Amino acid sequence: MPRAAGADLETLARLTGRIRENIERVIEGKPDVVMQALTVLLAEGHLLIEDVPGVGKTMLSKALARSIDCSVRRIQFTPDLLPSDVTGVSVFNQNTREFEFRPGGVFANIVVGDEINRASPKTQSALLECMEERQVTVDNTTYQLQAPFMVIATQNPIEMEGTYALPEAQRDRFMARVSVGYPVEAAEIAMLDSHTGHNPLADLEPVTDAAEVHTMIGIVGAVYVSAAVQRYAVTLATATRRSDELALGASPRATLHLVRAAKARAAMRGRDFVLPDDVTALTRPVLAHRLLPSVEAAMSGRTTTAILDSLVASVPVPAGEPG
Repeated sequence: MPRAAGADLETLARLTGRIRENIERVIEGKPDVVMQALTVLLAEGHLLIEDVPGVGKTMLSKALARSIDCSVRRIQFTPDLLPSDVTGVSVFNQNTREFEFRPGGVFANIVVGDEINRASPKTQSALLECMEERQVTVDNTTYQLQAPFMVIATQNPIEMEGTYALPEAQRDRFMARVSVGYPVEAAEIAMLDSHTGHNPLADLEPVTDAAEVHTMIGIVGAVYVSAAVQRYAVTLATATRRSDELALGASPRATLHLVRAAKARAAMRGRDFVLPDDVTALTRPVLAHRLLPSVEAAMSGRTTTAILDSLVASVPVPAGEPG
């Protein structure tokens, strides 16, 4: 595959800049979170936004979805939500005397799954096939999902009342997990000024469309990854699998997601090659939510993030030219 050209990278920078500015009209003071969300979009991944209630998780997901002129569906995950509500169901038509398929909430370019961990694990698992294979199978018939396809899910921490922990297989399909966090004082004051009179989300207009997003994804795909950087990503994943402090390490899918996200990060910074720094910067959002601490580590109060940070610090960073 030919490497991304300078003109392509300029186009990508211009388009991502428009999306970022649009989102930041609604989400004040969180440029890093917005950039991580864009990274996942361009890397053809799915985004999990986890944080306490009221910090703007749904606002961020809606702002990203509304910035792109494409089909958007929202699924409100509740304890009584059925898998067929997500994927769709075959209904018997009395007039034609045949079964016809009625698509569920996942049939859109961007699917906003609100409070995903308030639904049962059975309903959560309805997303597994569509997130990995971009298709849905109902009654032995497979339906392809239109590209680009992205799931943006929000969830409250599992300590909150009425939540179910996401199954490991479900968490592994999310490319990255981000936390919005509380705003700084100045941003919160600005929010009070801009959000009390009206909802700025209502004024948000699309600044790009599905075709341009597809073009940007193609530009990211042409970013070069050297053999040394590939080995570095694999070594990081292997370190999590061999750690005594982790009961579950990073999967091969996690390694793939890490490299894809690093390519998107490099492209948004105007480079047609990936640096080890791109990989290192994304280890927390891409790997941390997939890991499970061992019983001993959990009892001693060690978090997966702390364990991951120590593992990353112990892996030598490759040096040399990117190629």
